[in-house]
Amino acid sequence: MRRVNTRAVELGASLSVGWQVMKARIGRPAAPAGTVGPEEDGTDDWRFLRRPALLGFVALTAIALGASLTSSPFKLEMPGTWFFGVPVVGSTGDQANLLLGLVAVYGGLVLLARVWYGLWKTLIMRPGVPLRYLGLMLALWTVPMLIVAPLFSRDVFSYAAQGEMVSRHINPYNYGPYTLGSGPYPNPVDPLWQNTPAPYGPLFLMVDGFLATLSLHHELVTVVLLRLLALAGVGLIAWCIPKLARAYGRDAGPVFVLAVLNPLVLLTLVGGAHNDAIMAGLLVAGLTAAKYKHPVAGVVLCALAAAIKVPAALGILYVGWEWLGPGLPVRQRIRPVVTAGLMASAVMAFFSLVSGLGWGWVANLETPGAVRSWLAPATGVGLALSGLAHTVGIGVSLGGVLSLTRVVGLAAAAWLAVYLLWHSDRVGGMRALGLSMLFFVLLGPVVQPWYLTWGIIILAPIAAGRLRTVLVVFSAVVPFIGLTGGRTLISELLRANPAAVVVSVAVLVSLLVMPLGKWTTSWWREPAEAQTGIRADGHRPQVALEA
Repeated sequence: MRRVNTRAVELGASLSVGWQVMKARIGRPAAPAGTVGPEEDGTDDWRFLRRPALLGFVALTAIALGASLTSSPFKLEMPGTWFFGVPVVGSTGDQANLLLGLVAVYGGLVLLARVWYGLWKTLIMRPGVPLRYLGLMLALWTVPMLIVAPLFSRDVFSYAAQGEMVSRHINPYNYGPYTLGSGPYPNPVDPLWQNTPAPYGPLFLMVDGFLATLSLHHELVTVVLLRLLALAGVGLIAWCIPKLARAYGRDAGPVFVLAVLNPLVLLTLVGGAHNDAIMAGLLVAGLTAAKYKHPVAGVVLCALAAAIKVPAALGILYVGWEWLGPGLPVRQRIRPVVTAGLMASAVMAFFSLVSGLGWGWVANLETPGAVRSWLAPATGVGLALSGLAHTVGIGVSLGGVLSLTRVVGLAAAAWLAVYLLWHSDRVGGMRALGLSMLFFVLLGPVVQPWYLTWGIIILAPIAAGRLRTVLVVFSAVVPFIGLTGGRTLISELLRANPAAVVVSVAVLVSLLVMPLGKWTTSWWREPAEAQTGIRADGHRPQVALEA
C-alpha cells in the first residue's frame, strides 16, 4: 500500500509539472515562420548580458571622458603627450572642468564596480554562459581604454623612452631615459625615473626597441604600439583562463569575469598600458600548458614571462615542482626543478646575449623601491617609525629604517612562499603560486595597483570561499584608493563651491544606490520553476516522500 501511494504521488507531481510547463510554453508568442525559436538557438537565456555590457561600457566611457578633460589628475598633463585632452603649448589648462572630470571618473568607477560585481554574482547563479559573449563584452569594454590617454601612471612613457634608447644602441641597464637629452621621448618620463636604469627583462626591451623602430621614432606611435602590446597580453589571458578553469573543474564564466573583465585589469593593464599585461599573459599561458601535460612548453613560456619581468620566475619553480605530478617526495622533485631552472636560464641567457644588453637587469631589480608609498606596509611602517623616532628625539636615518623594514617584509614574504611551496600538495599548486605572488607584492617595498593583478589572475581559476571574497574586494576597492587623483579630489572638494560639492556628492551617491535592472537577480528562471520545483537546468530536485 505504501509503494502504491508513493507511485500515485509521483504520478500526480509529474502531471502537474507537465501541465505547468505546457501553460508556460503556450503563453509564449509563437516564433515567426522560417525562424529559429529561442529554445533552438540558445540565445534567449543570455540576452540579459546586453544590459551589463552596455552599463560597463558607459562606466568606462565616463572614466575616459572625465580623464580626458584638461587639468585631470588621472593622466599626464603635458602638451603633445596624447592626441586630445592635454594642454596645448603655452596653455595652463581649464580649472573649471577639474571637478567635473573628478566626478565623471569616480562616478564611472562606482558604476563599473557595481556592474562587474553584479555580473560576477549573476554568472555564479547562472552557469554555462557561452564565452563568446564575454569575449565580445571584453572587446566592447576595452574600446574606451584604448582611446583615452595613458591613465593613472606615466610608466608607458618610460617604456617608450627605453625603447628609443635600445633602437639607438644605448643600453637602458646602464643609463636612464634622460641620456636622450631633452625631447619628446624623455620629457614625459616621471622625474623619479629620468636618470634610473631599467629593471625590465631583455625580451621586453628587445620588443620595446623594435616598436620604437617600427614607429619611425615617433613617440606617440610608440606609446600606442605599447598599449596594443598590453592589449595582446590581456587577450592571451582571456584565451588561457577559461582553459585553466575547466582543468580545475570550475565554470569558466565567473572565472573569466573575475580575471579578465576585472576593473584593475582594464584600468591599469589596458588603460595604463603596463608591461605587466604581457608578463601575466605569458605566465598564465605557461601554467596552462603545464596543466595540460606540456611541462617543457610551460617552462619556456614562464621563462619568456620572466624575461619581461622577473617575478614571473616563480611560475618556473612551480612547473618544475609539479612536473612529475603531485604527492611525490622532495628528492624526486629536485631533478625536474633543476631541469626547469636550467631551461629557463638558457632562455634568459639567449635573450641577454642576442639583445646585446647583457645581465644588467639583475643589478637593477631594486629600482622600483625608489618609490616611497604608504600603500606598501613595509614602507609605511618604516616611514611611521622614522617619524616617531624624530618626534621623540631619536636620531635615525629614514633610509636605514626603510631598509630594515623592507628587508623584514621581503624575508616574511620569502618564508611564506617557501612554506606554501612545501605544502603545495595540500594547499594546491595554483593557490600556492598565486598567494606567493600576492605576498611578495603586499610585503614588498612598493605596492602598485597593477602588481596585484599578478596574484588575482592566477588565483581566479581556483579561488573559493574567503579567498575569492578577498580577490573581489581587492578588485573593487583598490581602484578607489590606489590610483592617482584621490588627494586632488579632496582638495578640490574643499575649495569648490558648496552647491557644486552637494551636486557632485549627490551624483556619486545616486550611482551607488540606483537600480541596475533585473539582470542581477534570477529572473530568467521559468515560471514553472517557482511553482513546480524544476530547476533552470531542467532537473527536478529529489524530495523525500513521507510514507
